[in-house]
Amino acid sequence: MKIAALWFGVFCAACTHTASDRGLTLQFLGEVTFPTGYQYNNIEMGGLSGIDYDPLSDRYIAISDDRAQRGPVRFYDLEIDLSDGSLDSGDIVFTGVTTILDKDDKALKLFSVDPEAIRFAPKPGKIYWSSEGSALTPPFVRVMSLDGKFLDEFSVAERYTPTPASGTRNNKGFEALTFGFNPDVVITAVENSLRQDGPAASPLVGSPVRVLQMDAISGQVQTEHIYLTDAVIVPPTPENAFSTNGLVELLTLDEQRILALERSYSTGVGNSVRLYLTTFDGASNVVALDSIAGQEIIVMPKRLLFDFNELGLRLDNLEGMTFGPRLAERSRTLLLVSDNNFNEKGGQFTQFLAFRLDW
Repeated sequence: MKIAALWFGVFCAACTHTASDRGLTLQFLGEVTFPTGYQYNNIEMGGLSGIDYDPLSDRYIAISDDRAQRGPVRFYDLEIDLSDGSLDSGDIVFTGVTTILDKDDKALKLFSVDPEAIRFAPKPGKIYWSSEGSALTPPFVRVMSLDGKFLDEFSVAERYTPTPASGTRNNKGFEALTFGFNPDVVITAVENSLRQDGPAASPLVGSPVRVLQMDAISGQVQTEHIYLTDAVIVPPTPENAFSTNGLVELLTLDEQRILALERSYSTGVGNSVRLYLTTFDGASNVVALDSIAGQEIIVMPKRLLFDFNELGLRLDNLEGMTFGPRLAERSRTLLLVSDNNFNEKGGQFTQFLAFRLDW
């Protein structure tokens, strides 16, 4: 694969609490954490890989990536109080949990899905969510009712079916989900490259991931573009230990710009998380290509907006991102949540971060 990149600039003027980018500013509002093992409705809460907010109902939901091991495949309802302009202890309360059902209105079977992202449909009454698949099953996007009942499933091209030489990598499928500025389009992305497209992210190279635009009703894939992740930000210790970096969430900002969340992890180091601005403008549409190997591709340009390590906090595995209530005409709250992997022995926790975003 030959990659050409459009110049989109790189700029991050971040002090501990604020980032600014050509009129776009991000101000830190606070952090709330929950310990691994926290129980809600007698089920362990954790694995929160996606979060969304519906301004019409003032409702927050967060999806767990529990694969029916600790409880049913589910999403949570939350109340998040930012009325005083900050996020503090006690400002987040879990208020409900909904079981996600299969086509037969039954709870999903053990290991049948791996939920990663969730979005309210712009038109009321539906929720979209993604599963990143597994080493044996391809990823998908599904549609459900507000009470978790199956409505539809969007399948993808055969090139996404995992095999030893092609398709999605284990645990690297559809991690991101957002609607386009045009609400008739839903956007998803793989966390790392398809095997035939290029390498997984490592300390030496980034990974060329596919970002798909689908018709929100039919599920037909309209375009696919390539987003190049960073290499692993900090090498692991020891150097041959596990490390990764990936595109874990997307969130449409306006007609052109999309927020892209990358999360890097290295053994012996921990998590490094960065927020980018990206766009489809000028990038190659590769929807007709089963492999981009050997092709000259213009990737989606990106510009660094914020490095979360500048906050000086211990970062957990941040994967979910949503806008919260609108503060002004061009001002929104921005919330992120971490997937703790239900990893109590490893010292992980569920972390919520809140920001004010002005543009």
